[in-house]
Amino acid sequence: MKITLLYGGQSAEHDISIISAHSICQAIMYNYYQVQPIYITKTGQWLKAPLLEGPSTSPEQLTLTAGDTAHWASAPGEVSSGVVINPGEIKVEGEETIVFPVLHGPNGEDGTIQGFLEVLGLPYVGAGVTASANGMDKIISKRLFDNSNIPQVPYEAFDKREWRESSEELIQKCEGSLLYPLFVKPANMGSSVGISKVSDRQELAEAIEVALKYDRRIVVEQGITADECEVAVLGNDDAHVSEVGKLLKESEFYDYEEKYINNQVIMQIPADLPEAVAEKIQDYALKAYRAIDGSGLSRVDFFVTSSYDVYINEINTMPGFTPYSMYPNLWKATGLNTRDLIEELLQLALRRFNAKQELN
Repeated sequence: MKITLLYGGQSAEHDISIISAHSICQAIMYNYYQVQPIYITKTGQWLKAPLLEGPSTSPEQLTLTAGDTAHWASAPGEVSSGVVINPGEIKVEGEETIVFPVLHGPNGEDGTIQGFLEVLGLPYVGAGVTASANGMDKIISKRLFDNSNIPQVPYEAFDKREWRESSEELIQKCEGSLLYPLFVKPANMGSSVGISKVSDRQELAEAIEVALKYDRRIVVEQGITADECEVAVLGNDDAHVSEVGKLLKESEFYDYEEKYINNQVIMQIPADLPEAVAEKIQDYALKAYRAIDGSGLSRVDFFVTSSYDVYINEINTMPGFTPYSMYPNLWKATGLNTRDLIEELLQLALRRFNAKQELN
């Protein structure tokens, strides 16, 4: 069977996607699968690379440029080449394939690529259209978590139109219901892209303008002093959870560069927490997964205070697979190595696809 690996993409998380794709390529069982890499450039071109019959040599090898023929780089400094295709050409009649959309952020895990794959009638790894859209949108997911009685920090949400028409009133509303420091976030973005921590009114207004560069809808959250803990979820209707992990940080807030460029995040797995607190976090993670109608995989992030109050932060339906990513490392600590994890994700994709076909 062929695995069609989609990676790159047009979001701000393009480079993370390439690193994740490279890590996945190291864990695929090549005696059972061929891998067809499809690189989506930052401008939206789809480039088809030669088949991979073994692990990629580096993330740089997977970064393609358009050419007349597809070839892999064979010498240091050489650029790999891919042939430009129409997106629909990833489906080949009579060929068995599973799509692994290793795409983070907008146009990747927000339901758009999932809807495209549904139209093509291809099985794919991860959440479906509805769950992807629900999980990506922080405002929608927060409302779903509220309905599931999962504790959250106080927040305010609004869109670009409201901000342009009544910025002063919105700032007063935020200051009236929330206490500094605050975190300002685009509603649809991940990996700390576009997120700012603010301590006063001027910083709040500036941070909102920054966030609006990434999305037209904004979330302003109450800042709290707490540890960040994460849980990995795996499965469809029979989903199960990993050990709880904790991020050990020297600074209060890790931005994109510290997470992915400098790799300053240290993971403690399992987290040093009372058993009852860890179980509560795991229970909330499953509730959140079901609230968005998750399938395949997700990583659910929480805040845990010094008095062990637990608040959900967000759910990520296509978490990173880099060497520094929490998701695969959580499963390693739980007893599932990355090779078996990838295989399980492929089988979950097939089971979900076949179950849906039976309903049609």
